[in-house]
Amino acid sequence: MGTELEGVRLQKLIATAGVASRRAAETLMREGRVTVNGTVVATPGSRANPETDDIRVDGRRISVGGKRRYLLLNKPRGVVTTRDDPERRRTVMDLLTGVRESVYPVGRLDYDSDGLLLLTNDGDLAARLTHPRHGLERVYEARVRGVPDAAALKRLARGVMLEGRRTAPAAASLVRAGRGLRGNQAVVRITITEGRKRQVRHMCDAIGHPVMRLRRVRIGPIQDKALRSGQFRDLNPGELIALRHAVASEAPPVDRRASASAKTTARSRRSSKGTPLEGGGTAGSRRSSKGAPPDADRAAGSRLTSRTRPVIGGEKRRGRS
Repeated sequence: MGTELEGVRLQKLIATAGVASRRAAETLMREGRVTVNGTVVATPGSRANPETDDIRVDGRRISVGGKRRYLLLNKPRGVVTTRDDPERRRTVMDLLTGVRESVYPVGRLDYDSDGLLLLTNDGDLAARLTHPRHGLERVYEARVRGVPDAAALKRLARGVMLEGRRTAPAAASLVRAGRGLRGNQAVVRITITEGRKRQVRHMCDAIGHPVMRLRRVRIGPIQDKALRSGQFRDLNPGELIALRHAVASEAPPVDRRASASAKTTARSRRSSKGTPLEGGGTAGSRRSSKGAPPDADRAAGSRLTSRTRPVIGGEKRRGRS
């Protein structure tokens, strides 16, 4: 093992090898499950040389090299978001048929929740995706009891107190509401940038509208309505670029020529405002049509009717990558 100032931090090596995230790697070390050249290393921050040292987790030697995989899984309910479960419940790893790389889940998704989940063996990207500094958006659709009014949605947007600490500002909108098999209920879309345990469920409890079913529908720029429950796929190159940009330390470089062209176009549009158009009307009277909200989950058996949707918190709308 290298000296204190040599080599690479063990938790980074473990994450790069796709064994666990950096935070989980620290836990593995504290539990005495990591050895370097046969010696247990329990202190996070210890370093090793991946080329010369024998690094093992639970007796298995790790390999830092290898192909990087970036998977998007539509996790069903009743599946645990972990590599190994001591209670021997079904895990997300059981769904990855044919995947030979040692990937692990990025973040968490509750046992009784479903929706999109990323898995990778790229430890650096996983660390950025889960670090609160980057504020990666996660969008959920929650079927709740009762129908939240505008005041309740504002509370969600401003933040509610959970375990003595207020949640970060969010975006909340009412997708649809009506009467289901269990009385009045609604589907609320909530966008958060934190990853606190069961956060969305606790937020809805705090406003008096407990969650009946929760689904994650977007992670940063990544979404896929066609991906069926229990299925997974690799991210395409465009999605991977967009995901990296979403958590980049600096904004991606701006094309100055494109920016200048956009400014020229904007000035041209402002100058044409009020100009009569063929068939009546003016250039400034055009409006783009809004898309209909996505269908709510039909599996719950409720009959929901669409209604005007108050949007609180200024949720950002992004297209499919």
